[in-house]
Amino acid sequence: MRARYRAQGLAETELAPDPYGQFARWFADAAASGLHEPNAMIVSTADADGRPSSRTVLMKQYDERGFVFFTNYGSRKGRELESNPHTSLLFPWHPIARQVIVSGVAERTGREETAAYFRTRPHGSQLGAWASEQSSTVASRAELDRMYAGLAERYPEGEDVPAPPGWGGFRVRADSVEFWQGRENRLHDRLRYVRTEGTEGGAPATAGWRVERLCP
Repeated sequence: MRARYRAQGLAETELAPDPYGQFARWFADAAASGLHEPNAMIVSTADADGRPSSRTVLMKQYDERGFVFFTNYGSRKGRELESNPHTSLLFPWHPIARQVIVSGVAERTGREETAAYFRTRPHGSQLGAWASEQSSTVASRAELDRMYAGLAERYPEGEDVPAPPGWGGFRVRADSVEFWQGRENRLHDRLRYVRTEGTEGGAPATAGWRVERLCP
């Protein structure tokens, strides 16, 4: 199976000054194209021994500080990020022949930020965060449903559900962000922002970005 890419290219002169501005442009394009869940991204982590794992999660917000997703801190990705905070994010926008690849370091969001987001989740999703000890083994589906039903009795629809103490957000601070645009003849455009740390008068200056083109 082989796709023929005919999309318009990506030139250095068209880029935003920083990767978050460029991401905002491409994310708007992905959403406008009708792409299902353009905020879905593959999060790759590795344990302390370097053994990798990947899964798809939903990005819930982003700004110049980084990309945010929420999870159970006791899950496999949560445990791995605690021991090795280096991670990679991949937005696989195949229908529009684009990808965005983020490499960076993850850190937990504050509890106030976590609680504020948790209040926006549907009631059922709030209960699900309590019912599931993510990545741990469970005896059966019936057992999982039983735990959920008990929580539904304790917190009926309309009642405030507190955010679980072991559940919260991670913000990935980007060190590099690659924008991949499919082109004809496999001569794809790959432009990567790389974070630079300057100095002014011997003191650290505001971080900037340089752009480099990669061979496809």
